[in-house]
Amino acid sequence: MKKNLLFLIFIGLCLNSGAQIQFQRTYTNVGNLGLAITNVGTVGRPNVRTSPKLGASMRYPLSSGVEHLFEGGLWIGAQKDGQIVVSSGAVDASNGYQTGAAGFEFTQLSGFKQSSKLTTSPFYSSSAISHQDYNVSFTDSNIIIPGTTQLISGHKNPLKAVVNLSTYAWNYSYADYYVILDYKIKNYSNTKWDSVYLGTWTDLVVRNVNVTIESGTAFFNKGNNGYIDSLKAIYSSEVSGDDIAYTKSYGSVQILGVIYKDNYFYPNNDSALNAKGYKAPTVFPNFWDFTGVIEPFNKPNSDLERYSKMKGTKIDFNNPNQARNLASASNKTQMISIGPLPSIAPGEEIEYVMAFVCAPQLSDRTDTLDTKNARATLASNLLSAKRTFLGEDVNGNGILDKGEDVNGNNKLDRYILPEPPATPKIKVITTNNQVDIYWDKRSIESIDPITKQKDFEGYKVYKSNLGDDLDQSLSNDLKLIASFDSTGNKYGYNNGFKEIELPSPVMFEGDTNKYYFKYTFNNIPNGWQFQYAVTAFDKGNEKLKIGSLESSITAGSYRAFAGTTPVEIKDGSPEIGIYPNPYSTTAAWDGSSSKTKKIYFYNLPNSCTINIFTAGGEQVAQLEHLGNDYNGQDIQWFINFANDKNLVTSGGEHAWDLLSTNNQLVSQGLYIFSVTDKKTGNIKTGKFTVLK
Repeated sequence: MKKNLLFLIFIGLCLNSGAQIQFQRTYTNVGNLGLAITNVGTVGRPNVRTSPKLGASMRYPLSSGVEHLFEGGLWIGAQKDGQIVVSSGAVDASNGYQTGAAGFEFTQLSGFKQSSKLTTSPFYSSSAISHQDYNVSFTDSNIIIPGTTQLISGHKNPLKAVVNLSTYAWNYSYADYYVILDYKIKNYSNTKWDSVYLGTWTDLVVRNVNVTIESGTAFFNKGNNGYIDSLKAIYSSEVSGDDIAYTKSYGSVQILGVIYKDNYFYPNNDSALNAKGYKAPTVFPNFWDFTGVIEPFNKPNSDLERYSKMKGTKIDFNNPNQARNLASASNKTQMISIGPLPSIAPGEEIEYVMAFVCAPQLSDRTDTLDTKNARATLASNLLSAKRTFLGEDVNGNGILDKGEDVNGNNKLDRYILPEPPATPKIKVITTNNQVDIYWDKRSIESIDPITKQKDFEGYKVYKSNLGDDLDQSLSNDLKLIASFDSTGNKYGYNNGFKEIELPSPVMFEGDTNKYYFKYTFNNIPNGWQFQYAVTAFDKGNEKLKIGSLESSITAGSYRAFAGTTPVEIKDGSPEIGIYPNPYSTTAAWDGSSSKTKKIYFYNLPNSCTINIFTAGGEQVAQLEHLGNDYNGQDIQWFINFANDKNLVTSGGEHAWDLLSTNNQLVSQGLYIFSVTDKKTGNIKTGKFTVLK
């Protein structure tokens, strides 16, 4: 009785505090997968199509416009007092989450707490699990929105669950494509939950929101769906659509397992569970049409129908008609669930772990859509996410077996990843036909958390190719340019660091870091976008059978444009010009639409106004240039193809999209421009020609 009273007091405190907490959404951004998470149990950002700049939904690569999710959420299904109850975090809804809307049955108990195991992070904590941990709590216990008198539609019989969600993301190049969600779910009711099923509902939609112009149904009905049974993962990709050339990517949802009373519940863990008197659960994949009424793709509209989906599936992947339906472009949503699980008594907790995973879609002359070969990287990434969760539990039986205690603490640890050296701190400086990459020496001082030794071996320098400008997954195009490693050992080339080591460290204005190494790229064509990266790698560990590990390419990379640096207008200063001049129909870097063209003004002052006129003196456009902050985001080309926080320009160039003030593409002819230096007031003029 005393125990139940404590539960009720805790719930009362939670609900009262929940009334003071506002709706919150945050984003993972430490790796290459940006995932939106809320404190009401939903995942994703439903308005990402109309407002892509406000943040990711499930974006991969992070610097692209390729999204993989409209919305998703946790589902808990159980029998309570003889009744079927499903508490759903999210359901099919045209506009996504709305406070009090039917099917959105969780309310907030806390805001987000962030921590990181990266010592360079402002959120560093010795207790952090990953490079970016988020922790938040929510509950289904409220039938009225806290702080109001508004009922949550259709939510009359809650399970009274309190959910503590922890999300984990890493920046390692071998682990930056997934985010793991760990739900600890406690029964705060006075009633036992029987025949428990846990799952994740999603509306996976793979589209490039920077490129597509499709909206409404046309935005959602271009994807296919599938299931990889060996890895317990559902997935989706785009098979048609106006942006298909800019996606070629998979979005996936994977069940990693359930933990209850220190036992690991997973389909192939029969023997270990049977020894404890339990049965192994089953994972069920389900897909249904947005307005479907015909089985097995019918949309569930009640707790009874939702529970029926969670506890089984009528989808036969060997049925040609059903397989064809899943492989064809359609507007389907997905549910993946696991159960039945043990009964959960009042006060007991069960832990449900799953992952959102992305991967590029591989293709060759014959594999252009969704085939086993096309899914090869997806399968590899799913396996990596599973291994990350299992940690020391190599054989997945939930027991610390002999030889599995890597860190020697006599307990089973999950989320154990071997660590490469720290990612170097990069500084990129662009000038006329040249890009200089500087970096610090933090990698050299890195200590491996398992061996407790400094095992740094060397650096690798990467660059994308000329002509990769229009590839939004530019980080996937990086090519190894040079490698430098320690001398006097059996690893690598033993070529040393003399070529890149500076005589003395350098510093830059407004930057407190010291840079000890430098690599120069010469003969870089101005105006072209390249991606550059520097990584550090270690010696590996023969005893632990771990090969050489490399730091994050994503964290150690920048997009950059070579170009002229700012020039003050005065007597004898260089002429201001435009390239290409004449501009003929399109430049090689132009996008496919009339709004993704660009030409460059060069030799500009740091702060100036550019006015463009027809030969007859009619003003066409006016541009404001501030070289120190210039990132090109005033034209569509940069928004589509160079929308990245790690973007470097030279400061003395400014791109124009050939659109007038009225947003019309200018016609062919001769044009005059004037540039006013805001510092000196001096003016220079010039002319250029547009040909069709």
